[in-house]
Order: sequence, then C-alpha cells, then structure tokens
Amino acid sequence: MLNKLIANILPHMPKKLVWVFSKRYIAGETIEDGLLASKLLNEKGIEVTIDLLGEFIKTLGEAKVNRDHYFEIINRFTNENVVGNFSLKPTMFGLLLDKEVCYKYLRDIVALAAEKNSFIRIDMEDSECVDIEIDIFKKLRAEFPKNVGLVLQAYLRRTMKDLEDLNSLNSESIPINFRLCKGIYIEPEKIAFKDYQKVRDIYLSDLEFMFRNKMYVGIATHDKYLVENAFQLIEKYNVPKNMCEFQMLFGVTPELRQSIVDKGFKMRVYVPFGKQWFKYSTRRLKENPKMATEIIKALFVRG
Repeated sequence: MLNKLIANILPHMPKKLVWVFSKRYIAGETIEDGLLASKLLNEKGIEVTIDLLGEFIKTLGEAKVNRDHYFEIINRFTNENVVGNFSLKPTMFGLLLDKEVCYKYLRDIVALAAEKNSFIRIDMEDSECVDIEIDIFKKLRAEFPKNVGLVLQAYLRRTMKDLEDLNSLNSESIPINFRLCKGIYIEPEKIAFKDYQKVRDIYLSDLEFMFRNKMYVGIATHDKYLVENAFQLIEKYNVPKNMCEFQMLFGVTPELRQSIVDKGFKMRVYVPFGKQWFKYSTRRLKENPKMATEIIKALFVRG
C-alpha cells in the first residue's frame, strides 16, 4: 500500500526529488550523457540499444523534431563506434496523428541506420498501437530486412497468433528479429493476461516458439525464473549464441545481468536519455510500485 501511495504521489512532486530516484535508471538528458553511459557499458563487454525519451506527441511538428534528433543520435553513436543499436517508439513520430507521416519518418530513420550498417528496434506500445506497428514493421522489413526488428509483449493474449503470422516473414538467411518482453502497459483482462505466473508461462511458450522456428530473440527480462528457464530452452533447442541475446533496462538487476555475461551470452542494455525523462520515470513507477522502496533508500539511506 505504501509503495502504491508513493507511486501515485510522485508525479506531482518536484522534478528534483523525482530525479533522485530516476538517475539510476536514465543516462541523462543529453546525447553526451547517453554516449558516456553506453561507452562505459561497452567497456564491460555489454552492448546497448539507445532510446530517446518521449512518446504520444501532440503535433506533427514534434514528430519531425524527433526524427531529426534520431538522425543526430545515429550519426554520433556510429561515428564514435559505440557497440549497439537504436530503439524508438512510433508514437514519437505521429503514429496516432498521421500514419503515413509516421511511416515516412520511421523509414527515413531505418534508411540511415542501414546506410550506417546499424539496426532499429521498433518498440511496441499499448494495444491501440499494436496492429499499426506490426504493419509498419512488415513494410520496413520488406525493404530493410537486416536493419529492423520488433518488440512483442507476452502478456497480450494475441501475441502467439501474431507470432504465427509473422513467422511467414522468417527466413534462414535473414531471421526475423524480435525482442520479447512481458509487457508494461495497463490493459483490460480481455486483452492481456493478468496473473503473474500465467504471464511467465506465456512468455516461455512464446520464447519456445521463437527458438523452434529459428528466429533471433532478444530475451528481455529481469526475472531470474525466466532467465533460468530461457537457459533450459536454449539447451533444449541447441540455440547458437549468435541467435539470441539477453536484454535489460539501464540500472536494473546488475548482478543478474553480470551473471548472464559471465556465461558468455550477449547482453544488451536499453539506455534511455532525453529531456522527457520525468514522464518515463513516473510511468515506470506506476507500472512497478515496488520501485518505491528504491526511492526511500535513495532519500533516507544514501542521502
């Protein structure tokens, strides 16, 4: 109850106070902050995926600004030889305002990534966006098969059906590239599984389908149970280490992260940065009120 109370109050607190909590999970506000965090992770043998914060914009002018920011990010990170790729949310580019404009801007970004021999991950958003984002991914993969991937959320009841449909795009020469996560948006029960263990079970069913069909999978989780079961599935299907990786959020479960690296698996850390960090932080806290404990530690234990 205390955690939920803090999660509800925090969005109304001064930003300086929220930053005490947020700085552990966000690289900073600027490209330089993102570069520094990424290079430090690279030094530890960890790859990154870079995310500029900001979503659900209100004008197409903002969409163009975000596209140009991504141009700058891709150029800076590739020119400075950061080992990693890039993630983006389509609502940053006007998905819910004008689908054609959004597609054009996403294509511009993927084309630049392809020119730089890099890769763009299309993040999945709430259920209102799923069909459109899958359609955009299909269209972009047809043109840039090596340079674009998609996120799927295990807790959505539709995900296995989506996997079966998307499997038609898979090929041995260019495997389809997914990040599989549990799912973070608050959805009604008719759309998403709610039971904690059920979501875990569905996650593993989706993961097994991906391995069985020789898709490339980013196993995105901080759940030790899922990590251990993923290892078992990797062994069961004899999945080569170049056909999967583990992915985690910046600043979360570093001990578990290192244990995976120590086993010789590729680890990729999602590195968010940007001036829109406040919305990101408060949304994350609402999704996981248990993080409130970290705020209390930050304020009263670490000063």
